[in-house]
Amino acid sequence: MIRLDIFQVDAFTDRLFGGNPAAVIPLQTWLPDELMQEIAAENNLSETAFFVPSENGFHIRWFTPAVEVALCGHATLATSLVIFERLNYTSDTIFFESKSGILTVFRKDGMIFLDFPKQETVPATLPAEIARAFKFSPVETWKANDDYMLIFEKEEEIRDLEPDFGELKKVPARGIIVSAPGSQPGTDFVSRFFAPGSGIDEDPVTGSAHTKLVPYWAARLGKPHLTARQISKRSGLLTCENKGGRVLMGGHGKLFMEGSIYLEKI
Repeated sequence: MIRLDIFQVDAFTDRLFGGNPAAVIPLQTWLPDELMQEIAAENNLSETAFFVPSENGFHIRWFTPAVEVALCGHATLATSLVIFERLNYTSDTIFFESKSGILTVFRKDGMIFLDFPKQETVPATLPAEIARAFKFSPVETWKANDDYMLIFEKEEEIRDLEPDFGELKKVPARGIIVSAPGSQPGTDFVSRFFAPGSGIDEDPVTGSAHTKLVPYWAARLGKPHLTARQISKRSGLLTCENKGGRVLMGGHGKLFMEGSIYLEKI
């Protein structure tokens, strides 16, 4: 019998039962890919992060219940909180090797900040499946290498979306980002994120989506510093900065649970 530590953290929130829950599993060496995918499916959270020590920090990987993904913000924040608060890590900066390159994470003023690469978007045609899935039409459609990003006129339209997930699952993309200007004081823009094709109907708070959203809204609003709110049922708050080729995203996290996984011999 093999025992692994497991943690669950609510990310991009300062309260339990808010933000986006992620599982975090520290390893000394990688498990087989198929086993990590099975563990993520068993956890049934939007992301399970696994990490191992590397020469300059750690190597991190992320799995939804269905697939491995190349970048995940909330599970990186969750992993960083575990490293900072539960693994006796003494530095205020963590370097992660990942499928999206080197990611830098640091803590400052009680928050954890993720320094992620900006994701380029280009104007696109709205896929017919998305048009059928939504009752509101976006005013702009953009495409990144892995997501569609749809801009709507009003925050209320984003709140009121009730997508047909069967139609969205047909879209050849990791997920669909929807966004609009924020209607509340202190909120620059709001968003939601749907990814049924990746095993997640709606992700509560999606850091990686903000690597596309922040450059767009920084250019549109003419300001590099932005406050973003993802208006899922759990809700999440991000303090963001557009830094040219990089995007800085800051937030809080709350440790919810820690325990053990028991596996048969690998």
